[in-house]
Amino acid sequence: MKRWLRISTVVLSLLVTAFHSRLAFASDEPKWVEVHSAHFSVITDAGDKKGREVALRMEQMRAVFGLLLQKDKLKMPVPVTVVALKSDKQYGMVAPGKQSMGGGVYVPGSDRIYIVLNLFATDPWRTVAHPLGHYFLNYNYPPAQGWFDEGLAEYFGSIQIGSKQVEMGGDPELAPEWHEDIFDEMRRDPKTPQSLTQLLSSPVWLSMLDLFKMKHDGSGAREGTHNTLYYAQSWMVIHYLVNMNKMPETGTYFDLVLNQKVPVEKAMVEAFDLSPAQFEEAVKTYFKSLSGLGVALDQSKKPVVDPMNNPQPVHFNVPFDADEVGVAVNSVPDAEVRAVIGDIMARVPEHHDQAIHDLQQLVADPKDNEAAHRGLAWDHVQRKRFDAAADELEKAADLNGRDPWIWYYRSVLKYRQAQAARQEMQGLANMMQDLRAVTDWYPDLADAYNMLGMARIEGGGINSALEAQRQAIALAPRNVEYQFNLGQIYVAGKKWDEARETFNRLKAGTDPRAAAAARQQLDDLATLQRYGIRPQRAGEVQAPAGAASTPAAGAGGTAESADDEDTTATPKPAPVKPGTTGPVQFLKGKIVRSDCSKPPEAIVTVLSGMKTYKMHASDYKSLLVIGEDQFSCEWKNRAAAVNYRPVGKDGGELVSVEVE
Repeated sequence: MKRWLRISTVVLSLLVTAFHSRLAFASDEPKWVEVHSAHFSVITDAGDKKGREVALRMEQMRAVFGLLLQKDKLKMPVPVTVVALKSDKQYGMVAPGKQSMGGGVYVPGSDRIYIVLNLFATDPWRTVAHPLGHYFLNYNYPPAQGWFDEGLAEYFGSIQIGSKQVEMGGDPELAPEWHEDIFDEMRRDPKTPQSLTQLLSSPVWLSMLDLFKMKHDGSGAREGTHNTLYYAQSWMVIHYLVNMNKMPETGTYFDLVLNQKVPVEKAMVEAFDLSPAQFEEAVKTYFKSLSGLGVALDQSKKPVVDPMNNPQPVHFNVPFDADEVGVAVNSVPDAEVRAVIGDIMARVPEHHDQAIHDLQQLVADPKDNEAAHRGLAWDHVQRKRFDAAADELEKAADLNGRDPWIWYYRSVLKYRQAQAARQEMQGLANMMQDLRAVTDWYPDLADAYNMLGMARIEGGGINSALEAQRQAIALAPRNVEYQFNLGQIYVAGKKWDEARETFNRLKAGTDPRAAAAARQQLDDLATLQRYGIRPQRAGEVQAPAGAASTPAAGAGGTAESADDEDTTATPKPAPVKPGTTGPVQFLKGKIVRSDCSKPPEAIVTVLSGMKTYKMHASDYKSLLVIGEDQFSCEWKNRAAAVNYRPVGKDGGELVSVEVE
């Protein structure tokens, strides 16, 4: 008995020792890991296996989009970092507003793209497919019309990737009407928005000619709800073009319209061999053939949905599996991840102040934090607090002077500082050295080539500047800032004809700031060519020949629209005539009020951003209205999207109104 007790004691002691050793080992295990694949960096607290799965899905999504564009390789000129969180609560703290209850959020930036995924959700990568589609389009397809960009992003938004197959083509905006409440009871949500299938099932469609002519920012930088007829038709047109193998003809169409300036109607006939009316009928017939969309819509209205009854219309084998994706896995210190999350939250307006406070606490810690200094520096640069940014970057460099992000941010600081002051960039030699190191680190970083091109102008190397700038444009063909800077390099090199051609192209483009800046350049060229200096304007600092005011590029690669103009004075209604002809434009905003004092006419005041528009309806009773049975003069503060033909500066003739 004593012997047995001694043996038991020894065994118990060994078990306790092993248990404590295991706990000690577990506490030493890294909480965060970073998985590097060929094109993505994934940071996660869900472990090595889950991190590899996320990296695989992101690589597969990239490959599938390449198939849609019929390209073997896709460029990624802005680095993408994915933060995959296993906690639903932690994800909710990072994501903004309504997205805090979803599966993922896409946080754009001109320096890098952040994607935050909620691993508690099912297939969270699907929730960022639409903005990711815009990202791939912005850098891998020439400028196109809005219907194409939004339609392809919506089509890609339906993607489902399994272990063996990819499914696409379903309604990306279809949401179930029934949900479980906190008591696990099924309840129907009467406010479930209309899906794209429901919108297209209506007998009223926009004419195909109007759809193709509508002005819409397709970069993905400014988007509201996708549950509109514009998105629905754009989605179905792309559905038709992709699955009827007409993407090559689509490229021909854009060349005719955007490069050769052929009218839309004529270009449609030449490219697709169909008139606009025939094209519209072909798309409608194709939509009616997709019976699975109707089945899925019916299923969404039932309390219990069987996903096996909702196969998507398009399916094919996965482009590759996990064995074909090489990855490298590293542990990441918790303090560094906290800095990354702080950097993300600082880019989300509603979390900005708290994020800056958190980053400041990280740098105040005795251990200090290089990544937090970088995050604070970038925030200072965005707000033009250049001295504070320089101070943070100096502290970051003291901690890790070989971090490529520091080299890049130092260059951005000098570039933005010169832009703001309309002066030459300071420390050119060091800046060019930093940028060459950055391009070695990330050869596809378009912004580095853009800054290198502008730095080389001031250094006197016109040919090398042209080489760098053309590389930037090849990587980011839709970025108007890079194209504008190319024009400035031509000016500095006295290549007057090439400069005029570049600025005339920008003047005729859809970006208002780039067009205005290009007009000023064209006005200045005659004086500059004759006298070697720009004409001096009152209150303006004389700028170097190659350093004129540049239209700032947004995250999507296009210049930001001038929505912040002072429009406090209410403009008078523009004189309009019923039946005014001209291109149809798209505007999203809010109906403030309607003046129906002279029936059947109406003057509808629409507020978009900070700007007020006066829209005229010759007969509001017969006006095409989507989302309601008819137009109401009583609508106030009603969110709406309007299609109109411009008349005057801030007015137009209404074509249709879509209310939410």
